[in-house]
Amino acid sequence: MKLTFYGGAGTVTGVNYFLEAQGVKILVDCGLHQGNHFAERKNFEPLPYDPKTIDFVLITHAHIDHIGLLPKLYKGGFRGKIFSTLPTHDFAELLLVDSEHILEKEAERERQPLLYSTEDVVAMMKIWEGVDYHKKLDLNGVTAEFFNAGHILGSAFIKISSEGKTIVFSGDLGNYPAPIIKETEEIPKADYCVIESTYGDRVHEGTNERREELEDAIEETIKKGGILMIPAFAMERTQQLLFELNELIENGRIPKVPVYIDSPLAIHLTEIYEKYRREFKEEVREMIKGGDDILDFPGLHFTLTTEESKMINEVKPPKVIIAGSGMSHGGRILHHELRYLGDSKNMILFVGYQGKGSLGRQILEGAKRVRIMGEEVEVRCRVRVISGYSAHADQPRLVKWVKPARMSLEKIFVVQGEEGASEALAQKIRDELAVHTEVPQYQDSFELI
Repeated sequence: MKLTFYGGAGTVTGVNYFLEAQGVKILVDCGLHQGNHFAERKNFEPLPYDPKTIDFVLITHAHIDHIGLLPKLYKGGFRGKIFSTLPTHDFAELLLVDSEHILEKEAERERQPLLYSTEDVVAMMKIWEGVDYHKKLDLNGVTAEFFNAGHILGSAFIKISSEGKTIVFSGDLGNYPAPIIKETEEIPKADYCVIESTYGDRVHEGTNERREELEDAIEETIKKGGILMIPAFAMERTQQLLFELNELIENGRIPKVPVYIDSPLAIHLTEIYEKYRREFKEEVREMIKGGDDILDFPGLHFTLTTEESKMINEVKPPKVIIAGSGMSHGGRILHHELRYLGDSKNMILFVGYQGKGSLGRQILEGAKRVRIMGEEVEVRCRVRVISGYSAHADQPRLVKWVKPARMSLEKIFVVQGEEGASEALAQKIRDELAVHTEVPQYQDSFELI
């Protein structure tokens, strides 16, 4: 086997690994570059391989930094087969169409041609097949199998075997404990592993701590008569917050306050969560059987239309607004930030990773003024972060996950992290597990023998 890193190496986003085995050409993920203008410009560069020559694409999960360039691959002539879990398949079309609308504006700003159209997405979905966990796939003599990664609904790490050698691609691994979905499965025996390192240099707060911090942020905002803005990824993070808010309100830990889910995408994705309840943890399924609608509570409002979104402004504070996008790249959160960042009574609460150069990262790092939709905006509101809501495993969890395979592993490739995070995890693995570890860079290629 030969492995080449065309994305997700030296950076968190744009995940794209190219594996050649027995003459079969396989991509693992094909993600969009996100975070800053330099990263995003890479989306418009030609793909580093001929799409027509790719036989299969295996998708770990439905986040855009793992699937966002699939329509470009299709547009370039790829006509092989795409495989993922069933929930990932269902999420993908919604997320890719939403991404197309954002990319259209980006292309206009950068004076670049469109990466792909909605028609490309629809056509591409016809060659995408959803499969169950642990169904062994025969890829022209190469075998592949999906395991539950516990990151988001439908997320997987993938084992690929060829000619007596096995490699595992972690995708994104879940934080522990996951509030809704089942936990990450144990890694199988393997010769090589490609492991993510988004939080490879950090330790998350526990579940109780993050819930208390969310409770404190809401109570503090209510006390000041302000507005709590939460930029949140439409998938998993929004549903996690709904689950936590439901618990806080039902147990009387916070006063009833209007909560707005101001994201059509998040609303539609939540409907898919309802479809795949079988993938929820046993205790969550028992709660649902007992009559608890875990994703709904008094005072919750889903604002699907633009008119409904605008009506949020007419509601007097205090109020809580959860809107996309998670790093303030685009979406409805920008309108609320434009309106409310300048008031010291308000708070912006970050509950997810903020990429280098993103608007969210600028605010998080203390910028006093930011530019939103062409306007200079002063940041006077309080800024807070809860890292425990991350759906990514932290350093201890990553080391614990890979540990059972340490005796069989010849090499571990540490990817999908900023330089400091990847190097920290690589060193930790060397120190604790004594496995040869490498931090690859863009276009690095390795023979797996």
